[in-house]
Amino acid sequence: MGKGIVIVGAGVRSRSRRRNAGSCQPPAAAICLILLAFGILAGCGSGRPDQVDVPTVKVTEPALPPTPLFDPDSAYAFVAAQVAFGPRVPGTKPHVDCGDWMVARLKGSGAEVVEQTGSVTTFSGGRLPLRNIIGSFHPERKERILLFAHWDTRPFADKDDERTNQPIDGANDGGSGVGILLEIARHLAQKEHGPGVDILFTDVEDHGQPSGAMGMDEHSIDTWCLGSQYWVKNPHVPNYKARFGILLDMVGARDAKFYQEALSMQYAPAIVRKVWKTAEALGYGDRFVQETKYFVGIDDHIPVNKTLRIPSIDLIEYDPATQAFGPYWHTHDDNMEVIDPVTLKAVGQTVLEVVWKEN
Repeated sequence: MGKGIVIVGAGVRSRSRRRNAGSCQPPAAAICLILLAFGILAGCGSGRPDQVDVPTVKVTEPALPPTPLFDPDSAYAFVAAQVAFGPRVPGTKPHVDCGDWMVARLKGSGAEVVEQTGSVTTFSGGRLPLRNIIGSFHPERKERILLFAHWDTRPFADKDDERTNQPIDGANDGGSGVGILLEIARHLAQKEHGPGVDILFTDVEDHGQPSGAMGMDEHSIDTWCLGSQYWVKNPHVPNYKARFGILLDMVGARDAKFYQEALSMQYAPAIVRKVWKTAEALGYGDRFVQETKYFVGIDDHIPVNKTLRIPSIDLIEYDPATQAFGPYWHTHDDNMEVIDPVTLKAVGQTVLEVVWKEN
């Protein structure tokens, strides 16, 4: 195009000099020819007949529906309902009754429910019945997200000074994660976009050997998380896969803070960053501290990462005062007085937002 303009301009100037050698201005006719050439060539694009200028069209993804509001009072009621059954120790009536209630809640929210039953051997050599409960939303979708929490409670208060051989209420350690996920479940049938969601309630997580509890004692480490260990070897769907998993464990205590758990950072750092970034955007940056702490030796996310290779994280409270879990942990103080709807809201809204934004 530029070359054409130069040629036209040069020809006009040459003729102009022959007609009026004493003038430095081209005649009006020459000016008209130049302007005409500019107009014609600009309208022709590159001048090649085999090329057509195509306007650029900007493609935008359709807006996702707004994330539902997480109701902390509803989640609190779900925690209280579990505690009202009594300690959910496998093999007891409160355990059976609470499990039946959880199944009914999931079905009432629109989930397709699978109950996985079996038996496992405890650290003492005894056998316990196992009941993993899985609620699947939009099970026909190949892409999945896994949310999970354990629903059994500690059969003895080995960290307490009194009644050490009696089971605990487990309001936070067990109850809070289940309560949040049951509230999230109320909204999942409405999620018409993106991956389907599986909510897994694992059993016999908290029946591990008292010495070295959730620590690095190699002799006790495998006595924990028996329900998740069973599930990863016998998933409810053959060759089960998910984009990622989020485990909720001890997520309802008053003033709880959630540091980036070290094993989660080892196995699924991108998912940790996704969750913590979401929490900060929602205004919960004071709760979700962007600092890594090593304080969990084993939890349900470890078998999921190791065996199924699903990048999964543990959202679990860290108490700087104890440099581990809250002082209520594995004591009779783990009751409803520990639970705060404000904490349930921070965790529940964050997890719901992460799930809702997956497309």
